[in-house]
Amino acid sequence: MSKASDKCDGNAKPRPASLSSWSSLLGSCCGSTSQDHIGLGHDHSDADLLKRHSKSYGTIDAEPLPLPSSFIASQTWIASMHSSTSLAATAASKVPQAARGFLEFVNASPSPFHAVAEARRRLDAAGFTALKERECWDGKLVPGGKYYFTRNASSVIAFVVGQKFKPGNGFSMVAAHTDSPCLKLKPVSGKTKNGYLMVGVQTYGGGLWHTWFDRDLGVAGRVIVNGKEHKLVKIDEPILRIPTLAIHLDRAVNDGFTFNKENHLIPVLASVAEAELNAPAAPKVEGAKHHSILLAMLAEKLGANVDATAINDVELCLFDTTPAVIGGALSEYVFAPRCDNLVMSYTGLSALLNHAADAEAVANDEAVALVALFDNEEVGSLSAYGADSHFLESALRRVTSGVATDAHGRSSSAFEEAMQKSYLVSADMAHALHPNHAEKHEDLHQPRMNKGVVIKHNANQRYATTAPTSALLRAAAQRAGVPLQEFVVRNDSPCGSTIGPILSGKLGLRTIDVGNPQLSMHSIREQAGTKDIEEAILLFTAVFKHCAQIDKELIVD
Repeated sequence: MSKASDKCDGNAKPRPASLSSWSSLLGSCCGSTSQDHIGLGHDHSDADLLKRHSKSYGTIDAEPLPLPSSFIASQTWIASMHSSTSLAATAASKVPQAARGFLEFVNASPSPFHAVAEARRRLDAAGFTALKERECWDGKLVPGGKYYFTRNASSVIAFVVGQKFKPGNGFSMVAAHTDSPCLKLKPVSGKTKNGYLMVGVQTYGGGLWHTWFDRDLGVAGRVIVNGKEHKLVKIDEPILRIPTLAIHLDRAVNDGFTFNKENHLIPVLASVAEAELNAPAAPKVEGAKHHSILLAMLAEKLGANVDATAINDVELCLFDTTPAVIGGALSEYVFAPRCDNLVMSYTGLSALLNHAADAEAVANDEAVALVALFDNEEVGSLSAYGADSHFLESALRRVTSGVATDAHGRSSSAFEEAMQKSYLVSADMAHALHPNHAEKHEDLHQPRMNKGVVIKHNANQRYATTAPTSALLRAAAQRAGVPLQEFVVRNDSPCGSTIGPILSGKLGLRTIDVGNPQLSMHSIREQAGTKDIEEAILLFTAVFKHCAQIDKELIVD
């Protein structure tokens, strides 16, 4: 510009000396505060502000003084915030209802006992009949009926008998597990250490134990009262915490966080001093194996009729009291504890409930649709109520022989015939590709969250998948209209296993291993896809509805 044009009109205000004065000058120009000028107070457009600014301060060669880039950036940021807020709200509205249903399920299930109790609640609401293993089932099972029974209150089997079922017909099954890695109270848990009341715990399963530090922990499980009453209990309040050591006292901690599971993984319950001040509220229980204050809190949760001295034995685990939520900027993830394996327990159970509600499907079904949810998978399944027991076999035999039908005579080989006509889906969570550790996955097998259920393969029989069982599932997926993914572990990496090979080997069942992809497996808090939950339910529902017919079209032996 020329020197002449540098001069302002005599009536104009002097040009600001620096950009730092733009806030105050724009404020006087627009009659606004410093907050107003960035759009927090008044709803002015950029053009309106530009017009006011030109009028107040004059022009140079008919050009307005340029607005500072910081001001323009602030306006762009505000606009983007409005846009992103709207985008997030739209995304949240599209979250599958099935994913929200899972939040309710997992929040109600801090222990395997609670998971089974929640499953029972849903089965009861759907009109299923509760059975007891210690009773005779003769005359109780009929075609079209729906039933369930539990073992140890931590495992459950539920099934729907097809209207066209006859002894010797097969079973369409989904199996998952109710347990997850956690910290469990030791039989004698009361510790006192350096002025603190501590709670002794033992590790259950292969958890990422470092994720349990600095968490707000509650307690849940079951107790035996007066030697005869079995009661579930849950303390939602954050009564326990495992503190980390300050970095000032461990300068090398960021080079590798190491700890001793026996010495350092001990939760703090209370201070000794405060506990003594509150002694009247939590009187000492002579000979107690656990702190009196903990027993008093358990008794309070159990109800007014339960005294702390009446609590004989406990099976309690710790859990993160932070509820499960829908997460991610676009609400595409579930951030929750125990995704492994309550996601698959929930989807399998939900699919069975869907099948039971489909009168036409049940009326045309020649098989039995069954869901089995086992405890103790995380520690090998070898228990009276784990997959490596006769729990499922017992159920299959009793159903095969116990359903009252019009069939004349029963084959002595009805059970063996049924097993060869049956199909089992072993459902356990799978490893999604980790964005920061992509090298841990085989190049051509990189499952993604929200891209479908994963079929797991392993040549060494760590998974039970075969070509025929894959083909059966693909046919069901096609009918359901859902995608599938593939996973195989790298040759230089170890491979975990599931209940699939166990059940396949014990019963001679055609079995496939599948699971929804997730991140942070075995952390105290994990991540899974919302869409995958819905699609797993659709897939398993299709297995129950179509598997018996698909099986007739693919005969290997």
